[in-house]
Amino acid sequence: MPIKQQIFALVVSLLVFVFTIEMVRKKRLREEYSVLWLVTSFTMFILVIKYDWLVALTHLVGAELPTSTLFFGSIIFLILLAVQFSIKISRLSDQLKDLVQDNALMRHEFEKLKKTGELGSGIGDR
Repeated sequence: MPIKQQIFALVVSLLVFVFTIEMVRKKRLREEYSVLWLVTSFTMFILVIKYDWLVALTHLVGAELPTSTLFFGSIIFLILLAVQFSIKISRLSDQLKDLVQDNALMRHEFEKLKKTGELGSGIGDR
């Protein structure tokens, strides 16, 4: 790999790593989402330093060029990101359903108490 490309790739991987840490530190990114970004930037850093590992990986997957392997790796990264978000959305949908059901039960109980007169007319009734 030409030295300019190697320096550029190292700088990009370090910037992604530092940016991710900074976003977690400022609480703009949760730790659970940062893991994939940190692992990816670390892997990119290692593959730039150990370019022969990238070449070996390229031969292992049967690609012609290391850039094809990196492209394949980026597709895997995007798939993992989509799976991570799908899991989170599914979990949030379940939580939303539970909250809506709890709200409906509390509203029903509130209306029942209001009808029987057990509930005061205002906050200052006590």
